[in-house]
Amino acid sequence: MAQARVRRPELAARFMEAQDAARLFRPGMTVGMSGFTKAGDAKALPRALVERARGEPLDLTLITGASLGNDSDGLMANAGVIARRLPFQADASLRRKINTGEVMFIDQHLSETAEQLRSGVLPAIDIAVIEACAIREDGSIVPTMAVGNSASFVQQAKQVIIELNLAAPVALEGLHDIYVPRPRPGREPIPLTHPGQRIGATAIAVDPARIAAIVVTNSPDSPSSVLPPDTETDAIARHVIAFLEGEVSAGRMTPQLLPLQAGIGTIANAVLHGLTQSSFRGLTMYSEVLQDSAIELLDAGQLALASASSITLSAATHERFIANLDKYRDRIVLRPQEVSNHPEIVRRLGIIGLNTALEFDIYGNVNSTHVGGTHMMNGIGGSGDFARNGELAIFVSKSEAKDGAISSVVPMVSHVDHTEHDVDVLVTEWGLADLRGLAPRERAPVIIEHCAHPAYRAQLRDYYERALLRGGQTPHLLEEALAWHERYRRTGTMQVT
Repeated sequence: MAQARVRRPELAARFMEAQDAARLFRPGMTVGMSGFTKAGDAKALPRALVERARGEPLDLTLITGASLGNDSDGLMANAGVIARRLPFQADASLRRKINTGEVMFIDQHLSETAEQLRSGVLPAIDIAVIEACAIREDGSIVPTMAVGNSASFVQQAKQVIIELNLAAPVALEGLHDIYVPRPRPGREPIPLTHPGQRIGATAIAVDPARIAAIVVTNSPDSPSSVLPPDTETDAIARHVIAFLEGEVSAGRMTPQLLPLQAGIGTIANAVLHGLTQSSFRGLTMYSEVLQDSAIELLDAGQLALASASSITLSAATHERFIANLDKYRDRIVLRPQEVSNHPEIVRRLGIIGLNTALEFDIYGNVNSTHVGGTHMMNGIGGSGDFARNGELAIFVSKSEAKDGAISSVVPMVSHVDHTEHDVDVLVTEWGLADLRGLAPRERAPVIIEHCAHPAYRAQLRDYYERALLRGGQTPHLLEEALAWHERYRRTGTMQVT
């Protein structure tokens, strides 16, 4: 069965066990692995590298599209395989290694990694490990449920190892649109003007001579762990829908809206899920990842087409998707992440970005990545690509965390990922703050009254009113601006007791 998926006969000699392929790696190498939010990731090589590292730490620089599934990041981090990691991760064990300084983590906008590889800012890829469902007659690689940075890794790698996953149906072939921008100077505009447009090839080109090994696997992607909607996320969704309905009523958008983007995670997924209860039809998506909610909108007939770099689904939705691939084939496009997240395209299409905040402050600055200002959670992902360049940057969050001990609305965020200049709308279960056209002194009261939990509003008002007495374009009490975070560290709550 595996041999039938390799349509270039001479490559039959490259079949190899994962343990043998792992011997191709040397300490200090830079490795590019396929995988984007648990989809399309290498399944066998990470574990083979863990076994290899029992004899000697490999200390690899590991670059992916985004997070890996199958606990691969954590296993490799604990085994000494990873010394440096970028551009995104979501593994608890790796997170601990990052926050103790044992693994150096470069948290990047997802559109930037391929550009930095191309320009030589990052070290060149020594080995690329790419999951595929087939290899064509010309040696080109047909990806599975994600494209991520795979095309750029393959273009640059000295050696390519292909994980041929028999659990991924060959019917995925044709879903992909592989377009790699040319080097600068002399680069032409990316010729994409509509989310459903195809501008590239359906497989990743590679010189067959650089394919060093083909490792056969039969493992599905890790299922999404996104939680179902709850009372708070339902309320957030209602606020967002009402806001978008207002944009249509005001004539700023048509009933088809503008293309939608939603970051990975429970809250953004729940907001998209809420759109199934809206009157919007003929919607489009131009995002980096499609979750269960996108498939629900496609099934409901509200979403006409969707473009992304990966598809990350729950087990049940994944099974339904694979069983009905023919139904989705003409309505889904999977692209390299430097195209799905490219600022040029995001600005041209006028994306509505829906992303999640850990916390935001009374002036509209957003922290998406750091707990308590110091400890990395997952990474900025693609949120910055869309917030800075889209038509609308909407950030959503529940108003409090840890059973009310933490307010998600604070006087000053403990870490800034998205400045007030890039944030248009903030939403919690209590309401929505439209910050467009407002000066800092006008934003603060709107955010406090519409987004903060009632238990924290009086504290926020008190801080803001006293800060006003000091004056300034953006009034603050610098000696108190981060006191809420320090209070939580000392006492276990941000509440003044």
